[in-house]
Amino acid sequence: MTLTQTISLANQVRQDFPILSQNVHEKPLIYFDSAATSQKPLAVLNALRDYYQQDNANVHRGAHSLSVRATEAYEGARDKVARFVNAASRDEIVFTRNASEAINLVAYSWGLHNLHAGDEIILSVMEHHSNLVPWQMIAQKTGAIIKHVQISEDEDLDFEHFQSLLSNRTKLVALVHVSNTLGCVNPVEQIIPLAHQYGAKVLVDACQSVPHLPIDVQAMDCDWLVASGHKMCAPTGIGFLYGKLEILQEMPPFMGGGEMIQDVFLDHSTYAELPHKFEAGTPAIGEAIALGAAVDYLSNIGMDKIHAYEVELTRYLFAKLADVPKLRLYGPKPNATGDNRAALAAFNVEGLAASDVSTLLDSEGVAIRSGHHCTQPLHRILDVSGSARASLYFYNSTEEIDNFVAALKETIDFFSSMLA
Repeated sequence: MTLTQTISLANQVRQDFPILSQNVHEKPLIYFDSAATSQKPLAVLNALRDYYQQDNANVHRGAHSLSVRATEAYEGARDKVARFVNAASRDEIVFTRNASEAINLVAYSWGLHNLHAGDEIILSVMEHHSNLVPWQMIAQKTGAIIKHVQISEDEDLDFEHFQSLLSNRTKLVALVHVSNTLGCVNPVEQIIPLAHQYGAKVLVDACQSVPHLPIDVQAMDCDWLVASGHKMCAPTGIGFLYGKLEILQEMPPFMGGGEMIQDVFLDHSTYAELPHKFEAGTPAIGEAIALGAAVDYLSNIGMDKIHAYEVELTRYLFAKLADVPKLRLYGPKPNATGDNRAALAAFNVEGLAASDVSTLLDSEGVAIRSGHHCTQPLHRILDVSGSARASLYFYNSTEEIDNFVAALKETIDFFSSMLA
């Protein structure tokens, strides 16, 4: 795909996102915070509205028409997600509130029952807190030992260090697919078979990859994969866990309550079949249906097309940022093909606080993030308390990048003049 095609794609989809047409501080909004949460197209907003206006009823429990329609739409969304990531069975898709809940589900259902004192868990120093804290809690309960893959001189995953950590004691490898701070795409296609050679299970945090890359869990051969709906054009409050069927079948329920049962007696209960065994209580029905609409929307555009689009945006973004003075960018530079990193740039400006930079950019209508991005350990390794982050999605354009970089230069000039 050429840059011209990329630009035309941005123009094509822009009208689907009404929130992006507004002004902020009397300036056209430039939304560069999609790594935190994506905006929602009309198709998704309409799906959520239509459920509540036309089909609002509980699922799986009623014989009346509204309940039947709601159940069909809810379970239809599961089918869409399964196809989207190429799961072998719809029963391998479990709806959760978010990726954090999905990781906790694996940690408490599988981890508590399969990890023992001396067993080793391999994480990386770039993990989001959601893929650090649950395993810390499980390690405290089981006596398992956590080891961390370091970053290389290029500030991506140190693959040789990962290899050195593998041993017969390794029981789990849980790694982020795409770093939300460094932007690097970790080589899961190499990591997973190596981990399996040692008999270890592999969990992939795909929150920053499922919205941007074609994902095939069967080809990847991961044991679990988690994602959040709100980063892939769906509402908040919905995410999913993919797990290999045979592994999910062996895992006990994570939470008890309605929906996840088969028969309940006063002194014991039996549990529902997959995937309902892990979906206790009334689910986020409208949000799941809207996730299905988001999957339809992304699929209609084409994930290959979105990925190629963002590769071009990434090249353009980094080429423009190369001209910004006093800028420290984190993570690897885009390679020749441009597919080694995501369309995001975490950075700091020499002598300036990231929060000050983002605040002044907001006054120009530019929305970026500042802080530790839920990667405090990584920022300590980088020897900074936080960073600013501009993260793009397929509805962003090269013109917005130009305006962002111009505003960033003006921001640096403004603070430089104050400090002079």
